[in-house]
Amino acid sequence: MDFERVTPDEIIHRGKRLYKHLHFKSFFSIIILLSIIICLPTIFYTVEPNEVGVVRRFGKFVRIAKPGLHFKLPFRLEKVNKVKVEYIFKEEFGFRSVQPGVRSVYSQKSYDDESLMLTGDLNVLDVEWIVQFKIKDPVKFLFNIRDQRKTLRDVSESVIREIVGDYSFNEVLTEKRLEINNLAQEKMQNILDFYGSGIQIVTVKLQDVNPPSPVQPAFNEVNQAKQEREKMINEAWQIYNQKIPKAEGEALKIVREAEGYAQEVVNRALGDAERFNLLYSAYKSAKEVTLKRLYLEKLKEIVSKAGKVYVLDPQEKGILPLLKLREDEK
Repeated sequence: MDFERVTPDEIIHRGKRLYKHLHFKSFFSIIILLSIIICLPTIFYTVEPNEVGVVRRFGKFVRIAKPGLHFKLPFRLEKVNKVKVEYIFKEEFGFRSVQPGVRSVYSQKSYDDESLMLTGDLNVLDVEWIVQFKIKDPVKFLFNIRDQRKTLRDVSESVIREIVGDYSFNEVLTEKRLEINNLAQEKMQNILDFYGSGIQIVTVKLQDVNPPSPVQPAFNEVNQAKQEREKMINEAWQIYNQKIPKAEGEALKIVREAEGYAQEVVNRALGDAERFNLLYSAYKSAKEVTLKRLYLEKLKEIVSKAGKVYVLDPQEKGILPLLKLREDEK
Protein backbone atom coordinates (compact mmCIF):
# COMPACT_ATOMS: atom_id res chain seq x y z
CA MET A 1 0.00 0.00 0.00
CA ASP A 2 1.35 3.42 -0.94
CA PHE A 3 0.63 5.68 2.06
CA GLU A 4 2.06 8.70 0.39
CA ARG A 5 -0.74 8.74 -2.22
CA VAL A 6 -3.66 8.34 0.29
CA THR A 7 -5.44 11.58 1.00
CA PRO A 8 -7.15 12.46 4.29
CA ASP A 9 -10.57 12.11 2.69
CA GLU A 10 -9.79 8.57 1.64
CA ILE A 11 -8.70 7.65 5.22
CA ILE A 12 -12.00 8.97 6.61
CA HIS A 13 -13.98 7.11 3.97
CA ARG A 14 -12.23 3.82 4.75
CA GLY A 15 -12.87 4.31 8.49
CA LYS A 16 -16.58 4.77 7.91
CA ARG A 17 -16.70 1.60 5.84
CA LEU A 18 -14.90 -0.37 8.61
CA TYR A 19 -17.29 0.93 11.28
CA LYS A 20 -20.32 -0.20 9.25
CA HIS A 21 -18.91 -3.73 9.11
CA LEU A 22 -18.61 -4.00 12.93
CA HIS A 23 -21.23 -6.36 14.32
CA PHE A 24 -23.59 -5.03 16.99
CA LYS A 25 -23.02 -8.10 19.24
CA SER A 26 -19.31 -7.47 19.41
CA PHE A 27 -19.93 -3.94 20.59
CA PHE A 28 -22.35 -5.18 23.25
CA SER A 29 -19.81 -7.78 24.44
CA ILE A 30 -17.21 -5.08 24.91
CA ILE A 31 -19.65 -3.07 27.05
CA ILE A 32 -20.35 -6.12 29.25
CA LEU A 33 -16.63 -6.84 29.64
CA LEU A 34 -15.94 -3.27 30.66
CA SER A 35 -18.79 -3.40 33.17
CA ILE A 36 -17.38 -6.59 34.71
CA ILE A 37 -13.93 -5.05 34.99
CA ILE A 38 -15.39 -2.00 36.70
CA CYS A 39 -17.56 -4.03 39.10
CA LEU A 40 -14.96 -6.68 39.93
CA PRO A 41 -13.26 -4.75 42.78
CA THR A 42 -16.65 -4.17 44.42
CA ILE A 43 -17.69 -7.82 44.27
CA PHE A 44 -14.76 -9.62 45.90
CA TYR A 45 -13.22 -8.82 49.28
CA THR A 46 -10.78 -10.49 51.69
CA VAL A 47 -11.11 -10.97 55.44
CA GLU A 48 -7.82 -11.27 57.37
CA PRO A 49 -7.18 -14.12 59.88
CA ASN A 50 -7.74 -11.94 62.96
CA GLU A 51 -10.91 -10.35 61.55
CA VAL A 52 -14.51 -11.08 60.69
CA GLY A 53 -16.57 -9.26 58.08
CA VAL A 54 -19.97 -7.88 59.03
CA VAL A 55 -22.00 -7.74 55.79
CA ARG A 56 -24.85 -5.23 55.50
CA ARG A 57 -27.40 -5.08 52.71
CA PHE A 58 -29.02 -1.67 52.38
CA GLY A 59 -27.71 -0.97 55.93
CA LYS A 60 -29.23 -4.10 57.53
CA PHE A 61 -27.05 -6.89 58.92
CA VAL A 62 -27.29 -10.07 56.84
CA ARG A 63 -24.31 -12.30 57.69
CA ILE A 64 -20.84 -12.74 59.22
CA ALA A 65 -17.94 -13.46 56.85
CA LYS A 66 -15.13 -15.62 58.23
CA PRO A 67 -11.46 -15.09 57.26
CA GLY A 68 -10.81 -15.75 53.59
CA LEU A 69 -11.96 -14.60 50.12
CA HIS A 70 -15.67 -13.72 49.72
CA PHE A 71 -17.99 -11.93 47.30
CA LYS A 72 -20.91 -9.53 47.77
CA LEU A 73 -23.40 -7.61 45.70
CA PRO A 74 -21.78 -4.78 43.73
CA PHE A 75 -22.54 -1.04 43.47
CA ARG A 76 -22.68 -0.68 47.27
CA LEU A 77 -25.79 -2.81 47.51
CA GLU A 78 -23.87 -4.71 50.18
CA LYS A 79 -21.21 -3.20 52.41
CA VAL A 80 -18.63 -4.96 54.58
CA ASN A 81 -17.27 -3.72 57.91
CA LYS A 82 -14.14 -5.61 58.95
CA VAL A 83 -13.82 -5.98 62.73
CA LYS A 84 -10.64 -7.20 64.44
CA VAL A 85 -12.04 -9.74 66.91
CA GLU A 86 -8.67 -11.28 67.90
CA TYR A 87 -6.80 -8.01 68.42
CA ILE A 88 -6.23 -6.61 71.94
CA PHE A 89 -6.97 -2.87 71.96
CA LYS A 90 -5.65 -0.51 74.61
CA GLU A 91 -6.90 2.79 76.00
CA GLU A 92 -4.67 5.00 78.18
CA PHE A 93 -5.92 7.35 80.89
CA GLY A 94 -3.92 10.15 82.47
CA PHE A 95 -1.11 9.81 79.89
CA ARG A 96 -0.57 9.05 76.21
CA SER A 97 2.11 6.97 74.50
CA VAL A 98 3.63 8.79 71.54
CA GLN A 99 5.98 5.97 70.58
CA PRO A 100 5.40 2.56 72.24
CA GLY A 101 8.28 0.12 72.54
CA VAL A 102 11.06 -1.02 74.83
CA ARG A 103 11.75 2.63 75.60
CA SER A 104 8.34 4.18 75.24
CA VAL A 105 8.02 7.89 74.57
CA TYR A 106 5.13 9.62 76.33
CA SER A 107 3.33 12.85 75.58
CA GLN A 108 4.28 15.83 77.75
CA LYS A 109 0.73 17.16 77.64
CA SER A 110 -1.18 17.30 80.92
CA TYR A 111 -4.27 15.11 81.32
CA ASP A 112 -5.27 16.25 84.80
CA ASP A 113 -8.92 16.49 83.80
CA GLU A 114 -9.15 12.68 83.68
CA SER A 115 -6.43 11.65 86.16
CA LEU A 116 -7.06 13.85 89.22
CA MET A 117 -9.58 12.26 91.57
CA LEU A 118 -10.70 12.35 95.21
CA THR A 119 -10.04 9.48 97.63
CA GLY A 120 -12.28 8.28 100.41
CA ASP A 121 -10.35 10.28 103.06
CA LEU A 122 -10.69 13.50 101.00
CA ASN A 123 -7.19 13.54 99.52
CA VAL A 124 -6.37 14.13 95.86
CA LEU A 125 -4.46 11.60 93.76
CA ASP A 126 -3.10 11.69 90.23
CA VAL A 127 -4.11 8.26 88.91
CA GLU A 128 -2.91 6.80 85.60
CA TRP A 129 -4.31 3.52 84.30
CA ILE A 130 -4.83 1.45 81.16
CA VAL A 131 -7.73 -0.65 79.87
CA GLN A 132 -7.12 -3.53 77.47
CA PHE A 133 -10.13 -4.96 75.66
CA LYS A 134 -11.22 -7.03 72.68
CA ILE A 135 -14.39 -7.24 70.59
CA LYS A 136 -16.33 -10.38 71.48
CA ASP A 137 -19.49 -9.62 69.44
CA PRO A 138 -18.86 -7.57 66.27
CA VAL A 139 -22.59 -7.13 65.48
CA LYS A 140 -23.36 -5.60 68.88
CA PHE A 141 -20.17 -3.57 68.70
CA LEU A 142 -21.24 -1.97 65.38
CA PHE A 143 -24.98 -1.56 65.85
CA ASN A 144 -25.66 -1.02 69.58
CA ILE A 145 -23.21 1.81 70.31
CA ARG A 146 -22.64 4.86 68.15
CA ASP A 147 -19.22 5.92 69.49
CA GLN A 148 -17.59 2.82 70.94
CA ARG A 149 -14.29 4.42 72.01
CA LYS A 150 -15.92 7.36 73.81
CA THR A 151 -18.38 5.04 75.55
CA LEU A 152 -15.57 2.83 76.80
CA ARG A 153 -13.53 5.78 78.05
CA ASP A 154 -16.52 7.35 79.82
CA VAL A 155 -17.40 4.07 81.53
CA SER A 156 -13.79 3.45 82.59
CA GLU A 157 -13.29 6.93 84.03
CA SER A 158 -16.61 6.78 85.90
CA VAL A 159 -15.84 3.37 87.44
CA ILE A 160 -12.28 4.29 88.50
CA ARG A 161 -13.47 7.52 90.13
CA GLU A 162 -16.16 5.64 92.01
CA ILE A 163 -13.78 2.96 93.28
CA VAL A 164 -10.98 5.36 94.25
CA GLY A 165 -13.57 7.34 96.22
CA ASP A 166 -14.22 4.25 98.34
CA TYR A 167 -10.57 3.75 99.38
CA SER A 168 -8.16 5.81 101.45
CA PHE A 169 -5.13 7.65 100.10
CA ASN A 170 -2.61 5.06 101.31
CA GLU A 171 -4.71 2.09 100.15
CA VAL A 172 -4.88 3.36 96.57
CA LEU A 173 -1.22 4.29 96.65
CA THR A 174 0.13 0.98 97.98
CA GLU A 175 -1.66 -2.08 99.31
CA LYS A 176 -5.05 -2.15 97.52
CA ARG A 177 -3.96 -1.66 93.90
CA LEU A 178 -4.60 -5.25 92.80
CA GLU A 179 -7.98 -5.28 94.49
CA ILE A 180 -8.93 -2.04 92.73
CA ASN A 181 -7.84 -3.47 89.37
CA ASN A 182 -10.05 -6.55 89.74
CA LEU A 183 -13.03 -4.61 91.06
CA ALA A 184 -12.79 -2.03 88.23
CA GLN A 185 -12.63 -4.76 85.58
CA GLU A 186 -15.71 -6.47 87.00
CA LYS A 187 -17.76 -3.26 87.22
CA MET A 188 -16.77 -2.07 83.76
CA GLN A 189 -17.69 -5.42 82.23
CA ASN A 190 -21.12 -5.36 83.91
CA ILE A 191 -21.89 -1.89 82.58
CA LEU A 192 -20.72 -2.67 79.03
CA ASP A 193 -22.74 -5.90 79.01
CA PHE A 194 -25.78 -3.92 80.13
CA TYR A 195 -25.26 -1.59 77.16
CA GLY A 196 -24.89 -4.58 74.81
CA SER A 197 -21.57 -3.21 73.62
CA GLY A 198 -20.00 -6.48 72.47
CA ILE A 199 -16.77 -5.49 74.29
CA GLN A 200 -14.82 -7.81 76.58
CA ILE A 201 -12.52 -6.21 79.16
CA VAL A 202 -9.23 -8.10 79.30
CA THR A 203 -7.24 -6.02 81.80
CA VAL A 204 -7.62 -2.95 83.97
CA LYS A 205 -4.33 -1.93 85.54
CA LEU A 206 -3.32 1.07 87.59
CA GLN A 207 -0.04 2.53 86.39
CA ASP A 208 1.54 5.49 88.22
CA VAL A 209 -0.41 6.69 91.25
CA ASN A 210 1.06 9.84 92.80
CA PRO A 211 0.00 12.94 94.68
CA PRO A 212 -0.50 16.04 92.50
CA SER A 213 2.68 17.82 91.40
CA PRO A 214 2.29 20.88 93.71
CA VAL A 215 2.36 18.70 96.84
CA GLN A 216 4.85 16.12 95.57
CA PRO A 217 7.88 17.48 97.56
CA ALA A 218 5.92 17.49 100.82
CA PHE A 219 4.67 13.99 100.12
CA ASN A 220 8.22 12.78 99.48
CA GLU A 221 9.33 14.16 102.84
CA VAL A 222 6.45 12.47 104.62
CA ASN A 223 7.17 9.23 102.79
CA GLN A 224 10.85 9.43 103.74
CA ALA A 225 9.92 10.01 107.38
CA LYS A 226 7.65 6.95 107.26
CA GLN A 227 10.45 4.88 105.80
CA GLU A 228 12.80 6.01 108.57
CA ARG A 229 10.16 5.10 111.13
CA GLU A 230 9.70 1.66 109.58
CA LYS A 231 13.48 1.20 109.55
CA MET A 232 13.73 2.04 113.26
CA ILE A 233 10.83 -0.27 114.08
CA ASN A 234 12.43 -3.10 112.14
CA GLU A 235 15.77 -2.55 113.88
CA ALA A 236 14.01 -2.53 117.26
CA TRP A 237 12.25 -5.78 116.40
CA GLN A 238 15.58 -7.26 115.34
CA ILE A 239 17.12 -6.41 118.71
CA TYR A 240 13.99 -7.68 120.45
CA ASN A 241 14.20 -10.98 118.59
CA GLN A 242 17.84 -11.31 119.62
CA LYS A 243 17.57 -10.33 123.30
CA ILE A 244 14.15 -11.51 124.41
CA PRO A 245 14.50 -15.19 123.42
CA LYS A 246 17.92 -15.28 125.08
CA ALA A 247 16.57 -13.70 128.26
CA GLU A 248 13.58 -16.02 128.21
CA GLY A 249 15.92 -19.00 127.82
CA GLU A 250 18.06 -17.88 130.74
CA ALA A 251 15.00 -17.23 132.87
CA LEU A 252 13.63 -20.65 132.03
CA LYS A 253 16.99 -22.20 132.92
CA ILE A 254 16.99 -20.45 136.32
CA VAL A 255 13.41 -21.55 136.94
CA ARG A 256 14.25 -25.15 136.07
CA GLU A 257 17.34 -25.10 138.32
CA ALA A 258 15.28 -23.64 141.15
CA GLU A 259 12.59 -26.26 140.66
CA GLY A 260 15.26 -28.98 140.65
CA TYR A 261 16.86 -27.60 143.81
CA ALA A 262 13.49 -27.33 145.49
CA GLN A 263 12.70 -30.91 144.62
CA GLU A 264 16.11 -32.01 145.89
CA VAL A 265 15.61 -30.20 149.20
CA VAL A 266 12.13 -31.63 149.58
CA ASN A 267 13.32 -35.15 148.82
CA ARG A 268 16.23 -34.79 151.22
CA ALA A 269 13.93 -33.52 153.93
CA LEU A 270 11.51 -36.36 153.32
CA GLY A 271 14.40 -38.83 153.48
CA ASP A 272 15.70 -37.32 156.70
CA ALA A 273 12.22 -37.39 158.20
CA GLU A 274 11.77 -41.02 157.21
CA ARG A 275 15.19 -41.90 158.61
CA PHE A 276 14.38 -40.12 161.87
CA ASN A 277 11.09 -41.98 162.13
CA LEU A 278 12.86 -45.30 161.59
CA LEU A 279 15.56 -44.34 164.09
CA TYR A 280 12.98 -43.30 166.60
CA SER A 281 11.16 -46.61 166.19
CA ALA A 282 14.43 -48.48 166.76
CA TYR A 283 15.22 -46.27 169.77
CA LYS A 284 11.88 -47.07 171.33
CA SER A 285 12.54 -50.79 170.84
CA ALA A 286 16.13 -50.81 172.17
CA LYS A 287 17.33 -47.57 173.66
CA GLU A 288 20.83 -48.67 174.80
CA VAL A 289 21.71 -50.46 171.63
CA THR A 290 20.43 -47.62 169.48
CA LEU A 291 22.34 -44.97 171.44
CA LYS A 292 25.55 -46.98 171.23
CA ARG A 293 25.06 -47.53 167.49
CA LEU A 294 24.45 -43.84 166.94
CA TYR A 295 27.54 -43.00 168.97
CA LEU A 296 29.72 -45.39 167.01
CA GLU A 297 28.38 -44.19 163.64
CA LYS A 298 29.01 -40.58 164.52
CA LEU A 299 32.47 -41.39 165.86
CA LYS A 300 33.27 -43.25 162.65
CA GLU A 301 32.17 -40.25 160.64
CA ILE A 302 34.33 -37.90 162.68
CA VAL A 303 37.39 -40.13 162.64
CA SER A 304 37.18 -40.58 158.86
CA LYS A 305 37.51 -36.82 158.49
CA ALA A 306 40.23 -36.33 161.11
CA GLY A 307 43.26 -37.51 159.10
CA LYS A 308 46.01 -39.06 161.34
CA VAL A 309 44.87 -40.47 164.64
CA TYR A 310 47.22 -40.89 167.62
CA VAL A 311 46.17 -43.20 170.41
CA LEU A 312 48.06 -42.34 173.65
CA ASP A 313 48.57 -44.25 176.77
CA PRO A 314 47.28 -42.20 179.68
CA GLN A 315 50.26 -43.31 181.75
CA GLU A 316 52.83 -41.99 179.26
CA LYS A 317 54.54 -38.81 180.42
CA GLY A 318 56.43 -37.75 177.27
CA ILE A 319 54.92 -38.19 173.85
CA LEU A 320 57.58 -36.65 171.57
CA PRO A 321 59.80 -39.77 171.22
CA LEU A 322 56.75 -41.75 170.20
CA LEU A 323 55.73 -39.45 167.31
CA LYS A 324 58.79 -40.34 165.19
CA LEU A 325 58.82 -36.99 163.49
CA ARG A 326 60.75 -37.11 160.20
CA GLU A 327 61.07 -34.79 157.30
CA ASP A 328 59.73 -37.26 154.74
CA GLU A 329 56.78 -38.35 156.89
CA LYS A 330 53.48 -36.93 156.01
